[in-house]
Amino acid sequence: MDNIKVGVYSEHRVLLDGICQLIDNTEGIQIMLKENSIDKLLKCNNLLLIKILIINPQILDSGTLDLTIKINTLNPKIRILILSIEENEINIIETIKAGAMGFLAKDSDRNDLLEAVYTLHSGYDYYSKSITQILLKKYISNLQSDNSQSDKEDVDCLSLRELEILKLWGNSYSNKEISEELFISVRTVESHKNHIMNKLNLKTTVDLVKFAIRNNIIEI
Repeated sequence: MDNIKVGVYSEHRVLLDGICQLIDNTEGIQIMLKENSIDKLLKCNNLLLIKILIINPQILDSGTLDLTIKINTLNPKIRILILSIEENEINIIETIKAGAMGFLAKDSDRNDLLEAVYTLHSGYDYYSKSITQILLKKYISNLQSDNSQSDKEDVDCLSLRELEILKLWGNSYSNKEISEELFISVRTVESHKNHIMNKLNLKTTVDLVKFAIRNNIIEI
């Protein structure tokens, strides 16, 4: 299997080095781009070769949105992962709308970073727990304000094990916590989640939890 080609951008050189050290020498991951200048980042030839770009913005503002849009225009196949301590709901949602497929907030650690890289590489979005809660809070608010009731979706395609995992995931269990609860490996949990999302034709873990809410698999 080819290495996952990753790039890292941060204006702060210390943070840039720190992020690179967290993923450097990790099996299956290759850092091919490391920049602290937007101009150099946009002109870097390796920007067209990498699969995942980790962006650590100093401030999550319109500049981050513009950068996200420009990068997606230059390389439509790239998957952008934002690392930010930002807690403003509007800024976070706007950044995701601009094209960021992953978002790690200040509650994230190295394991979350690696899981995000692997998940994005597999073709799915990834959000840390606090970001998922923000997105779900907005979704639930919209759902409760909508008077129309949609028909429940068919969950018969899911096995009992898959339903167990979906319920635990929907109740904010991490992959590691699910593996410990069900006495299976973390890789097996990830495999089950991927199968669930393929069966249901979902692209993000947030969509997965939305499905669980709509079908009363978890309570809100």
